[in-house]
Amino acid sequence: MPNRTTDRGPDLKLVNLSPAAIDIGSKMHMAAVNPACTDKPVRAFGTFTQDLHELADWFKMCGVTSVAMESTGVYWIPVYEILEQRGFEVILVNARYAKNVPGRKTDLSDAAWLRQLHSYGLLRGSFRPMPRSQRCEPIYASASGSWNMLPPISNICKRL
Repeated sequence: MPNRTTDRGPDLKLVNLSPAAIDIGSKMHMAAVNPACTDKPVRAFGTFTQDLHELADWFKMCGVTSVAMESTGVYWIPVYEILEQRGFEVILVNARYAKNVPGRKTDLSDAAWLRQLHSYGLLRGSFRPMPRSQRCEPIYASASGSWNMLPPISNICKRL
């Protein structure tokens, strides 16, 4: 029988130096940051707006610049919007791609696992279309005061 080597392949290089990750849930969100920046790198946050602002404050305090989160149902939307407004780069990850690793059964380890994958640049962000209002802004700007054109332009926006 041939000897098996324990060669693990090439070492991965860190792509995101200050990443964070959030495992989105309906009742709480588990967030993970770099263990070097705090003694408690994984914390639970509630789902109310105040809790989400506390989450963003914690990320700022830890020096986070990029956040990966799972796209679970519609629960990710308020988190995404608050973090994006606060200036974070937010990557929305399909849970199917991130959870296909055996042995991880808790939200605590899911958040830490997502953060580790994100630090190596192994997560691909999902497509998120712009909100309707942002898609219509260039159309309204091109009208530039031609009020007789607004009804057809608004019809275009309704179809977007």
